[in-house]
Amino acid sequence: MEFNIGDAEVVNRENCYSGFFKIDRYTVRHRLYDGTMSGEFTRELFERGHASAVLLYDPSADAVVMIEQFRIGALAAEMNPWLYEIVAGINEPGEKPEDVVVRESLEEAGVSVDNLRFVSHYLVSPGGTSETIYLYIGIVDSSTAGGIHGLADENENIKVHVIPFSEVLAMADDGRICNATALIAVYYLASHLDIFRKQVKSK
Repeated sequence: MEFNIGDAEVVNRENCYSGFFKIDRYTVRHRLYDGTMSGEFTRELFERGHASAVLLYDPSADAVVMIEQFRIGALAAEMNPWLYEIVAGINEPGEKPEDVVVRESLEEAGVSVDNLRFVSHYLVSPGGTSETIYLYIGIVDSSTAGGIHGLADENENIKVHVIPFSEVLAMADDGRICNATALIAVYYLASHLDIFRKQVKSK
């Protein structure tokens, strides 16, 4: 259905919880496929802002810089809570997505990134959150990557890995990489690998 003004209406919005994140309750109504309007109904929405993420690729080494860190969502889902991920961060007010991934690449992986290529702007889980992610591929020199990174005051403990791309792709295929943002980025890189292998990071 193509969206037009009036096809969806927010009747009421109230905050249910405010902490590190917040939860709002919406009362809404929307146009049905037969052209009539639905009755009013409520949905709770998890609000955490928007984020940007980047897969860091070194074409000279044909390797990817990935990070590993503890995630509470995986623990609650009874999965291994130490996840292989790509660099990402929350967009601060007024901050451009490109600036977020440049900042976070230094903060989380200790590398500088350039030659950013936009991949997608997508909804993370639209049934329950408004969060979107701006996703990029970026070129890096992986020879400087490694160690433990993150902000101590945010209890971050981030381990950096430099992994051959063939192994990263195998990790995506066999489930060792199991978060959506990383999977989207890895498979995008796989389908455009010839383009990225021609790029060299500026010194």
